[in-house]
Amino acid sequence: MERITLEPGKRGGRPCVRGLRITVYDVLSMLSEGMTHAEILGDFPELEAEDILAVLAFAANREHSVASLKLQ
Repeated sequence: MERITLEPGKRGGRPCVRGLRITVYDVLSMLSEGMTHAEILGDFPELEAEDILAVLAFAANREHSVASLKLQ
């Protein structure tokens, strides 16, 4: 999870990848539109394969946290 950063002044405080201006939402949107990991990495050479996996792990963890809160 060290690959996902939160900086108040960057991209409205949204979670970003390694301090870049690429948000978790950006990567998730590209994946949901059907882009492959290779296509994303080709379009954003500053990203690494591990960044995409970190985005997915972050999203899964956040979803789990939301689901857990609803059960309480």
